[in-house]
Formats: sequence, structure tokens, C-alpha cells
Amino acid sequence: MEDRVKKVMSDVFNIDIKSINDGSSPDNIENWDSLKHMNLIIALEEELEIEFSDEEIGDSMNYALIVNILNSK
Repeated sequence: MEDRVKKVMSDVFNIDIKSINDGSSPDNIENWDSLKHMNLIIALEEELEIEFSDEEIGDSMNYALIVNILNSK
């Protein structure tokens, strides 16, 4: 699943998949803004056939947190 998350992040943010790590966040991904964040959430929901709660959407602000949320589903 982690590879799928990285692939989606790479596609949404138009960055090299190899540059994504646990610390990848809006602080170090230049084009991760609120609109791209929602695009990421929608793309992950479609790719993984899951649904994020409003709280999870707000909490998913870096790669490691996203993986933790997904592992809890």
C-alpha cells in the first residue's frame, strides 16, 4: 500500500516518487497547497477505494500520517 500512496503523491504533486519519504509534507513539497491536498485525498480515495473522514483529511498532512491513517482502516 505504501508504494501506491507514493505513486498517487508523485502523480498529484508532479514529483519524483523517490523523493517521497516519511517527512514529505507541505513544508517540503512546494506545490502542496490546500487545493492539491484535496486532489491528493480524492486520488487516494479512488485508488484505494476508501473514504477519509473530515478529521482524517485534516490530519493527513504528511506521508507518514497518511500511511498511519490508511493502516488503521
